[in-house]
Amino acid sequence: MAEARQRTVHKNFRLDPVQIARAQKALGASTETETIVRALDHVISEAERNRQAIQANQRFLKSGVVIQDVFGSLAQ
Repeated sequence: MAEARQRTVHKNFRLDPVQIARAQKALGASTETETIVRALDHVISEAERNRQAIQANQRFLKSGVVIQDVFGSLAQ
């Protein structure tokens, strides 16, 4: 999901260096900046997947499909 960035801005944040190091290792990033960019990309893509899953679930529920309990485990 990494796209060409047209503009970057400098920001100042107070972040836990241990947390950054752990994220850097988990993401396989070589710099702290790359770590933050990858983490943001990950959050954005996860939000999109969640949105799509919710939409698919809503379409499924609206379809009127009937679900049968063939094992009888829901009656308990």
